[in-house]
Amino acid sequence: MMNARRSSGAGGMGPTGRFFGPGELRLAILALIAEQPGHGYQVMSRLADRFNGTYEPSAGSVYPTLQLLEDEGLVRVEPEDGRKVYHATDEGRRAAGEQADDIERLWGRAASRGEWGMFREPEAAEIVGPALRLVKAAVKTLAHAHGDPRVVERILEIFVDARRRIEELDPRRQRMSPQGGEG
Repeated sequence: MMNARRSSGAGGMGPTGRFFGPGELRLAILALIAEQPGHGYQVMSRLADRFNGTYEPSAGSVYPTLQLLEDEGLVRVEPEDGRKVYHATDEGRRAAGEQADDIERLWGRAASRGEWGMFREPEAAEIVGPALRLVKAAVKTLAHAHGDPRVVERILEIFVDARRRIEELDPRRQRMSPQGGEG
């Protein structure tokens, strides 16, 4: 079951600042093993891949969770080339299937968080500061306008227009449209 304190939409950080709520790391690892067996390091790598580099699972959290799943009878270990390879049991696949909606929401949050990985790129540093100052100016203006709907609407128009104009600069977008403009 997903953590009730979290929204099921985009976001991904709970009240504690951690991505996973109670039981969610267990569910994520079970889902990965149900998709494809793997040894501990492979499971850790596949979990990190789901976050596009914005989350690095630790051995200190993954290996105890693998042991828990084995103790619960949801995975079994088969030695391969000197490594423990984890396979989902029938019960594990059934449990993953019963929680498919929760798993889908979890991967949706992971993908959303992964989109923020681009902020680790050096090129992003040049625009993050000005972008944050823009948001600060908008929030300050809203506070001084006491929520005046006209001000709210105008700020939204400015943001929507700015986003549209910036997205038009994206070379991928230009390749998709016939004239290189709005596609």
